[in-house]
Amino acid sequence: MDLYDAINRRRDTRAEFTGEPVDPAVLERVLSAAHAAPSVGMSQPWDFVLVRSPETLSAFRDHVATERDVFASSLSGERAATFSRIKIEGICESGLGVVVGYDPTRGGSQVLGRHAIADAGLYSTVLAIQNLWLAATAEGLGVGWVSFYREEFLRSLIGLPSHVRPVAWLCVGAVDGVPEVPDLERFGWRHRSELSSVVHEERYLSGR
Repeated sequence: MDLYDAINRRRDTRAEFTGEPVDPAVLERVLSAAHAAPSVGMSQPWDFVLVRSPETLSAFRDHVATERDVFASSLSGERAATFSRIKIEGICESGLGVVVGYDPTRGGSQVLGRHAIADAGLYSTVLAIQNLWLAATAEGLGVGWVSFYREEFLRSLIGLPSHVRPVAWLCVGAVDGVPEVPDLERFGWRHRSELSSVVHEERYLSGR
């Protein structure tokens, strides 16, 4: 699979996990790809916590289900009906959660390139996530980014220090295929915009 294939085949996986354990060599390659991401000042401000305990997976799934209900209660009409059809997590089905944390202290007190943009370290961590996701896609694995959680709950659940921010819980695992069309498009939540609607020449043009 070449890079463009991986980019276009990448999906936010939910319902396709088989539960088959990820081969350790494959997982190491995927994590190595994440660790090879560019980072501001070469700070490499990420941590990866691998969660396989059924008890921890179940506890996180229950928390996410509660947060899903909170969001669902804010919807009505067509939005509520559409959301009810969308599966938002595969926490237990995947069998492996990779929690990606951002440590702003990594790289020392003076991180080259971060003095004017405080969030540059956070952006670096997201680049590591994208590397992980593309590598997993190339390896035939599925990845699902779970965002229905409270950071303090996740921090406490896996014992993150107070200064490390949990940026993502990624469900990672073997899949029996991925949908041709992303779920949010398939179920009618949102559709991908045209490239021309977000490209500007020289200056930002409003009204697009």
